[in-house]
Amino acid sequence: MRPPGVPGTAGRRSVHVASGRRLGAAHPRAEGPADLRLVVPAAAAWLTAAVTVGVSPGWVVGAVVVSLVGGGLLLAAGRRGASSEQGRAAARSGSWPWVSVAAVLLCVGAAAASAGLHGADLRRGPVPELATQFAHVTAEVEVTSDPRLTRPRVIGGRVAATALLFDADVTRITRADGTVVATRTPVLVIVDARSRRGSPREAGGRSPWLSLLPSTRLRVAARVVPALSDGDGIAAVLRVRGSAPPEVVGEPSGPQRFAGRLREGLREATDGLDTDARALLPGLVVGDTSRVTPELDDAFKATDLTHLLAVSGGNFTILLALFIGPPGLAQRVERRGLAPRLGVPLRATALLGGALTLAFVIVCRPDPSVLRAAACGSIALLAIATGRRRSLIPALAAAVLLLVLYDPWLARSYGFLLSVLATGALLTLAPRWSEALRRRRVPPRLAEALAAAAAAQALCAPVVALLSARVSLVAVPCNLLAEFAVAPATVLGFGTLATASVAMPVAKVLARCASWPARWIADMARTGAALPGGGVDWPGSWTGALLLALVTAVVVVVGRRLLRHPLLSGACAVLFLLVVVQPPPLTRVITGWPPPGWRFVMCDVGQGDASVLAAGDGSAVVVDAGPDPVSADRCLSTLGVTRIPLVVLTHFFSR
Repeated sequence: MRPPGVPGTAGRRSVHVASGRRLGAAHPRAEGPADLRLVVPAAAAWLTAAVTVGVSPGWVVGAVVVSLVGGGLLLAAGRRGASSEQGRAAARSGSWPWVSVAAVLLCVGAAAASAGLHGADLRRGPVPELATQFAHVTAEVEVTSDPRLTRPRVIGGRVAATALLFDADVTRITRADGTVVATRTPVLVIVDARSRRGSPREAGGRSPWLSLLPSTRLRVAARVVPALSDGDGIAAVLRVRGSAPPEVVGEPSGPQRFAGRLREGLREATDGLDTDARALLPGLVVGDTSRVTPELDDAFKATDLTHLLAVSGGNFTILLALFIGPPGLAQRVERRGLAPRLGVPLRATALLGGALTLAFVIVCRPDPSVLRAAACGSIALLAIATGRRRSLIPALAAAVLLLVLYDPWLARSYGFLLSVLATGALLTLAPRWSEALRRRRVPPRLAEALAAAAAAQALCAPVVALLSARVSLVAVPCNLLAEFAVAPATVLGFGTLATASVAMPVAKVLARCASWPARWIADMARTGAALPGGGVDWPGSWTGALLLALVTAVVVVVGRRLLRHPLLSGACAVLFLLVVVQPPPLTRVITGWPPPGWRFVMCDVGQGDASVLAAGDGSAVVVDAGPDPVSADRCLSTLGVTRIPLVVLTHFFSR
C-alpha cells in the first residue's frame, strides 16, 4: 500500500512530463492543491482598511468592537465544541468553521483599528483647521520622500514651469499670532517654480530642493490649503513661495546620508550615457525617475512597461536570485549563486538575505512601492526556495495582510493592487501556462517568459484600462522582448551602485555595459508605442474593467483551443500582426482614401506640396496651393474639405 502523500505511477509520470526534460525531473515533486485558508482573512483586512481609513472614529470603534467580540465568541464556541468527541472529529476532518470565521473577524478588527489610527493622524493637531482657513504659517517639516518634479503644463499657449513635490510630516507649526504648536501631521509640500533656482529643466543645474533627503528637517514659510482628495493619506498641502533655497534645521539620518551618497554616485556614473540609458538605469535600480522625459514616460505607459520605471518585486527577486542562485536548488547540495561560491552556509545565507532586503529598502527609500516590492519579492522567493508551491499563495496573502496592517492607505492604492495581481499571476497562472506551452514543445525558457508576461497582463490589464482608458495590444510582446534585458540591466545597475562610491572608473565601465540592455528596453517601449495599432481606446470605468476581464477570459479559453491547431494559430498570429502594424498599402485598400481621422496631408500640386491641416467639420487650413488650381481642388475634394477658413502663402509661384 502506498504511504500517504507519495504520488502513484500516474502522478510520477505527470511530474516527469511537466519537467520538459528528456529523462524526466531529477527531483520529482508532486504538489497538492493550493492552500487558500489565509486568502479570505487577507482580503477581508484589505477591504476593511480601504473602507474605514477615511471614516469617522465612531464607525471605526464600532467595527473594531463588533469584530473582536464576534471573533472571541466564535473562538469560545469552537473551544467548547472541540472538547467533545464530535467536535474533535470535525476539526480533524477540516470541516469545523469556527476558527476560520474567527480569524476573518479578528483580521477585520485589526485592519479597522490600524485604519482608524492612521486616519486620526489626518484630523489631529492644528493643520486641518488652518487648511480650511488658507492660513499663512511657518512650519518645521520632516521630509519623508524624495522630491519629484511634475510634468510641464501648457497654459495659455505657453509651457508653464514645473513644480516640485515631496511628502513630509509637520512637526512644529507657528501661527501668524506667534503661537507655537508641536504636532505630527502628514502633508504634501509643493514648491512653486519661482521658489527654485537651478532646476534641471530650467537652467541646467541641480536645485538644492531636489537634493533633499528623507528625514531632513526644514523650516518653511508656506500657505496651508486643503488637499484635493482624501485618499492620499495627507491632511493638507503646504504651498511654498519665494526664491530662497530650503532652510535646513536638521540633517538627515546616517542611513539616509549613506543611501543618498550611493544614489548620487549612481547618477554621476550614468552622466556620460545616452539620454534613454541615463534616464532608465536609475529607475531600474533605485526608482529614481527624475531624468525620465515625458516622451519616454508616455512610451512606457503605452506599452504597459511602466513597472520597469520604478522599483518592483521583480528587480529585488533578480538581486536575491543572484545571491542565492536558482530558488529550486536553495536547499540542496548543488545550490548555486554567490553565497555558496563564497562558502556561506545555508543559515548564514538566509541572514545575509534578510540584511540585503533591509539594505534594499534603505537605499531605494522606504516608500510604499519599495515596501511592497521587498515584501512581495522576498516572500515569493522564500516560498519558491522551499520547493513547495502550496506555500506560494499563503505567502502572498501574509504579505498583503502585513502590509495593509502596517500602512492601511495601501488598500486604496492602485499600485499596490497591480503589484499583488502581478505577483499572484506569476505564482499561480504562469506555472500552469508555462507547463501547457512546454507540453506543446515550446522551449522551456521561452515558455516561462511568455507565460509570465501573458499571465501578468491578463490580471493587470483591467486595472490598467481603468486608469488609462486604453488597452495595449503590444504589452505582452513588448514585455516579453524587454524581459530578456531586465536581468542584465538590473544586475549591472546594482553593480554600478555598489562600486560608484569606492571606484568610479569601474562604476562607469559597469554603467556603460548596463546601458546596452537599458537602451534595448527603451527601444522596445518606443517601437511598441509607435505602432499604429498598438492600443485601442477602452471605457475608463469599473464597467469597462469588468468587460475587459470578461473579454480576457474568453480570449484565454479560445486561445487554449487554438493551440491545438497550429495552422489556425499561425493565421491568428498573422492577423494580429497586421492589425498592430497596419501596413499603409493594406490600410489604404481597406479604409480607402483619405484614411479615417486624418489630421495632416501633403498634396502633390506640381511645384512643391500643399499642406492641409484638418480643422474639423469639413474645414481645413491650407498652406500654399501650387500653380495648378485643378490639382489643389482635386486633393481638397478627395479629402472632403468644403470650407477653408485660412490660407497661408509662404511665397509666390513663378512660371
